[in-house]
Amino acid sequence: MKISNIAKNGLIKENPVFVLVLGMCPTIGVTTSAINGMGMGLATTFVLMMSNLVVSCVKNLIPDKVRIPAFIVIIATFVTILKMAMEAYVPDLYATLGLFIPLIVVNCVVLARAESFASKNTPFYSLLDGLFMGLGFTLALTLLGLIREILGNVSAFGFKPEFAGDGMLAFVLAPGGFIVLGFLIALVNIIRRKSEKK
Repeated sequence: MKISNIAKNGLIKENPVFVLVLGMCPTIGVTTSAINGMGMGLATTFVLMMSNLVVSCVKNLIPDKVRIPAFIVIIATFVTILKMAMEAYVPDLYATLGLFIPLIVVNCVVLARAESFASKNTPFYSLLDGLFMGLGFTLALTLLGLIREILGNVSAFGFKPEFAGDGMLAFVLAPGGFIVLGFLIALVNIIRRKSEKK
């Protein structure tokens, strides 16, 4: 198993948002700005990395009958640590993301990687898988948030030029999120097909 393959899977081939279409609740819910998308993506990356690492280390100790509940307990532990750290050190971001932080526990991306990858591979590769899947998720959420922020608020990462007018409200709301996501998925599919033909 090559590190480059793990990186390519997480960032491009199996991108959680654009290819696997997992974790749609936070994808649409928090990406009203680029900072929110980046914050949610980095939070999920931390949970992915740590839960993958622990699942890989204890996979032989967990009986098959309680495998999924055990994975959820491991994931919930790291989400709790993350929640407390964010509340203490980045309270503004935590207040913005709110309910979506505890929902990382049931995020399909995190549980899917624990089940499909971490439970079958070494701790090192599982940690890398969590890192690159998380970075792919972060890039997707940041890009989606940036486009929605530019179209909806005429700003980028919270900075709005003085001469900027009003944006289109639809892109700040959920329907605009689905529209932008649909176009981005279509663009990624076109790029992937062209690269596969070469």
